[in-house]
Amino acid sequence: MTLHAAPTAPTSPLIHLIDDDAAVRDSLALLIGTVGLRVQTWADPLAFLQHFDRDGIGAIVLDVRMPGIGGLAVLERLVAEGVDQPVVMLTGHGTVDLCRRAFKSGAAEFLEKPVDDELLLETLQQAIRTHVRSRQRHQADRQARERHARLSEREREVLSLIVGGLTNKEIGRALQLSPRTVETHRANLFAKLETPTLAALIRQYAELAEQGAP
Repeated sequence: MTLHAAPTAPTSPLIHLIDDDAAVRDSLALLIGTVGLRVQTWADPLAFLQHFDRDGIGAIVLDVRMPGIGGLAVLERLVAEGVDQPVVMLTGHGTVDLCRRAFKSGAAEFLEKPVDDELLLETLQQAIRTHVRSRQRHQADRQARERHARLSEREREVLSLIVGGLTNKEIGRALQLSPRTVETHRANLFAKLETPTLAALIRQYAELAEQGAP
């Protein structure tokens, strides 16, 4: 494996390029590096599966036809392991059936060789943007669950009724609480959930409130 470092920060996105043809690896790595993306090349798909960083931000460029384990089998392994980095499949022998199988297996894109330079770069940049947004959503979801877990059982009951559209008075009647107590629970859960507005509370926590998940 070879790491081609573009002049970017070490935490910048990384493209994993898996192809058994050294000439293809080198030419595509040089091309991808022209837009400031780092590239790590792999001749052996099994070595890639064993050693690549699953936690990193980036995308995977994967040749379909390789000795030993083929690209579709690698793709299926990645999907089975829950790898979220988008996979762009490359092939010099494209067919409609192969394309269909690649997308059905979870490929983000399917490109034929010789690859159009601009199309490949545009595809990778879009894949990275998609991956960054996906990671951000997952991070936000995880933080929301952690904050929701801070709530007491009573605060979760109040939250569920707030999301249901009840007023403080209606919540008090439903839970047999005084208006002052409802206000206290409401203020506490807003603070624990770190939401400044009712709209933000509903947007971020409505699903968790409906699930009743601690």
